[in-house]
Amino acid sequence: MPAVIPRGDPIDADLMTRIDLELCPAPARVVLRPFVPAESAIDADPRDGSRVEHILRHVLALDRAGLDAELDWVVTSLATRHRDVERLLQRRFEEMADRFLAGRSVSPRQALLAGAYFAEEYAFEAVALFNPSIVAHPDQSGVEPGALRFVLSLRGVGEGHVSSVSFRTGQISAQGTIAVDPLDRWATSPIIDRIAGDRPDDPALRLDYGPAGDIAQVVIFPISFQQRHGIEDLRLVRFTDDDGRATYIGTYTAFSGETVRQELLRTDDFVTFELAALRGSLSASKGMALFPRRIDGQYAMLGRHDHENIWLLKSDDLYRWDRGSVIVSPRWSWEFIQIGNCGSPIEIDEGWLVITHGVGPIRNYCLGACLLDKHDPSKLIARSTRPLIRPSNDTREGYVPNVVYSCGAIVLGRALWLPYGVADSFTAFATVPLDELLAAMA
Repeated sequence: MPAVIPRGDPIDADLMTRIDLELCPAPARVVLRPFVPAESAIDADPRDGSRVEHILRHVLALDRAGLDAELDWVVTSLATRHRDVERLLQRRFEEMADRFLAGRSVSPRQALLAGAYFAEEYAFEAVALFNPSIVAHPDQSGVEPGALRFVLSLRGVGEGHVSSVSFRTGQISAQGTIAVDPLDRWATSPIIDRIAGDRPDDPALRLDYGPAGDIAQVVIFPISFQQRHGIEDLRLVRFTDDDGRATYIGTYTAFSGETVRQELLRTDDFVTFELAALRGSLSASKGMALFPRRIDGQYAMLGRHDHENIWLLKSDDLYRWDRGSVIVSPRWSWEFIQIGNCGSPIEIDEGWLVITHGVGPIRNYCLGACLLDKHDPSKLIARSTRPLIRPSNDTREGYVPNVVYSCGAIVLGRALWLPYGVADSFTAFATVPLDELLAAMA
């Protein structure tokens, strides 16, 4: 079982106990994602067609022996790294090629090979794996009393510093230990459908991962134009509506390369997901996190609309956010630059527990906490007077030094369990008894 690292060092007075458990990126895990060849920058005769048409002409001109040899090599090279290879290649052919064929007949093997020219392998965790959130697993069957199976969402970074969402599963035992399930080599690419709805110029996405079986095989990589430079920092929560139905909902940052916006993910089973943009004047910032239930009949969010303070937002529409106000502002020296939430509020007997991040000198990110009134979360009851976790000598180095950050924690019994990113590089874990945490607040 994971060992406990003694609390603190000569310059690191963390309130939480760090766990001897780390999750590092797995660069050998890859998905097949869409690839679209760039058009030539040189003016060309429009009668010659696009580069997609050029590729199709080359593939369809192959003789039978050449076609069979190339397709057999493609399928063989991918079969040990991906499930349902032929299904994925067929789908890519249909997405890219149908409109260019003008009724021309194409054999099944020609379609598969053509599809391979419009796909690429992507190592979604080649560089880093950090900024986790944690929720209860949808299947708790067979778990001993007092224990909990969980799902972790993580931000994986691959080629071009592009971020995707990946997952892990694990268990917190009744004895107070935590373990993450062994990771196999498989990662699953989705079937992608666009849902026009009332926004045909900016459709929602439906992702279907089929019978993957293991949540840790699911990878959500950028698909839309607005996401093309990254899907970042999913804050996942198990949301229970007034009728008792539970849905997993997550807010995340979609980065286009020029603009950022908040989008929302929904799933019941971690097999089929819907992704859509949030709307409204308060949706164009980072760090929004949904409360796990309605407050006085309304949806409620925490956010950082002004890049400095924590805001409480309320709405009748889950996808539109226009009303909010500041409820927590920087107070301590390690928060002077900004304070923000680290995931959705956690409902405990004493109120709403919110894990926070504060940014201080030398752009150090520390983790703290505050407690909001259960009936009126605009009221701040108490806040931590010193960091729960801060960068220390053995955790400050990495892609972005001096940063610890989380997108969600969980409470089991009377203990807080917190996964967190270290230096935008890997993921670590810590825990603290709730009573000890609350006693450290003022």
